[in-house]
Amino acid sequence: MLAKDRFYKALKKGLEKEQWVITHDPLRILFTEEDEIRVDLLSERLLVAEKFGEKIAVQVKSFLSDSAFFDFHIALGQYLNYRLILELNKTEYTLYLGVPIAAYESFFQHDLPKASVSKYQVKLIVYDPVDEVIVKWKN
Repeated sequence: MLAKDRFYKALKKGLEKEQWVITHDPLRILFTEEDEIRVDLLSERLLVAEKFGEKIAVQVKSFLSDSAFFDFHIALGQYLNYRLILELNKTEYTLYLGVPIAAYESFFQHDLPKASVSKYQVKLIVYDPVDEVIVKWKN
């Protein structure tokens, strides 16, 4: 199994352990008649889950490349675009960025990621890819 795929499955399993029901895997979003966003690249997927009427969409990232900054720039750009599309389509989903605990405890403690997460109000789900659990929700 590819490492990225394992990370994706770990977050999905973690959500299910917390009684979230996965309703779309992945989510396809129509922006205009000509622009459909298909978030369907292994762990770079968007999951949609529901629990007690609360609906979330999760962009899953693995942060496995040689550069955490490169991964972060891509993740942040995707997150902002997905959030915009969800808002313009007036969906009820709250968007989260799913990040592995190792990336959160190291890279996300640096000043630039902390400032970006704060400035752009990025909601995080921190997950453990080994134990397949959600470690932290950051709103």
